[in-house]
Amino acid sequence: MKEKIENKQIVNLIIISDAVGDTAFNMVQAGAVQYPDVNFIYRRYPFITDKKKLEKVFSEVENLDNVMIAFTLVNESEQLSVIKFAREHKMKYVDLLSGIIENIHSLTGVEPNHNIGAVHEMGKNYFDRISAMEFAVMYDDGKDPKGFLEADVVLLGVSRTSKTPLSLFLANKNLKVANLPLVPQTHIPKEIYEIDPKKIIGLTNDPSVLNEIRRQRMIAYGLDPDTTYSNMDAINKELSSAQALYDKLGCYVINVAHRSIEETAALILEHLGLDDYAR
Repeated sequence: MKEKIENKQIVNLIIISDAVGDTAFNMVQAGAVQYPDVNFIYRRYPFITDKKKLEKVFSEVENLDNVMIAFTLVNESEQLSVIKFAREHKMKYVDLLSGIIENIHSLTGVEPNHNIGAVHEMGKNYFDRISAMEFAVMYDDGKDPKGFLEADVVLLGVSRTSKTPLSLFLANKNLKVANLPLVPQTHIPKEIYEIDPKKIIGLTNDPSVLNEIRRQRMIAYGLDPDTTYSNMDAINKELSSAQALYDKLGCYVINVAHRSIEETAALILEHLGLDDYAR
């Protein structure tokens, strides 16, 4: 049975790219807006440049229902891996790049050079952005505490306060971003207390909004929505614990409830005195 939320069917859109993936995302989004009665969940996987990274993506999405995989990969072996995986798991898939390349080859007789990310201008700004995106992926979810000391911005927040998408959005503005998920009674790395508080952004949310987001996430995974993860008492404790840390650090706090990623990012850039980056 196809899952529904508020009478809307859920479709998981997996976007895999060997570069930033903005082109693929924009193309998929342009198609998705034609279906206002469908609830789309976007999952972006940029910089998938080898089989090991691709296998990690597969492990994260293999148990999802109602999936379409859109990809822009120039490596033929990786293209075939995605197609094979999609067919084995009865998922829809669309290769956004090969059809264009093959038709140009057929038209001109010229062999493509298969350069990864060749669609982007190879200027200093581009390489800075790539470096920032790689930094965001490397230091997502507090994977390595040393990243906090090297970051331009450090995002703190409980689960489902948009830390990862915000990190990638700000990285697209050439900012090095690290983030740390806050879980009650979890040790806070000492590096957090060594950072200039102005560089730290505390993300929070309204309890009722967070409850609904978490319930929908569990439903999307085919799991029981009524767990400790979505329990209102537990959520209130998480948010209170996070606020206590923010007060201790003296950092800037943003409530992301009813705010888009772009709106939250604009507030962060304004706080950092980087208003021009938001334009």
